Amino acid sequence: MRRGLVHILAWLLATGAAVTLSWWGVHTVMAGTAYDPPRALPIKAADATAKDPKPPATPSERTPPPKRRTPSAPPRTDKPASTPTPFPTPTKPPSPSPAPTTLTGQVKSYDTDGGRAVFDLGRTSASLVSATPGAGWSMQVWKTESWIRVEFSSGADRVSVFCTWHDGPPRVEIGNY
Repeated sequence: MRRGLVHILAWLLATGAAVTLSWWGVHTVMAGTAYDPPRALPIKAADATAKDPKPPATPSERTPPPKRRTPSAPPRTDKPASTPTPFPTPTKPPSPSPAPTTLTGQVKSYDTDGGRAVFDLGRTSASLVSATPGAGWSMQVWKTESWIRVEFSSGADRVSVFCTWHDGPPRVEIGNY
């Protein structure tokens, strides 16, 4: 009986050590891969957004172009090298890429205690241009076909910017909870 308990205790200790070591290894590797979701860039003024929707990139935000790789020696084949293999020609021209989205209505910015939400308000719909939480605040966005809600939160404080257009032109309501 005592011998069986010693075996079970040894098995439990070895299993616990193996699980701990595995968890520590996975935790160490995964800790370096987690990141915060990207935050929206602040908008200086709504008029500047309507004129130039793309903010200029700073040198630190630019990514270097990908390096071109030179192919290594071509694979050997049994064909003679004097007969080049032709590249296939496309039978159908590629479809044009979709046009870039443009602002269609009036761009309005709504500043709250929790941050700023910027909407493009059209006649029958609206779209979110950007949402930027303030310092110490986080944000969450919900979108449907008839409304957009941006909620800024910090601890127990909540501020919602709610844009609806289901029964008429878009309107924006701001609520503190």
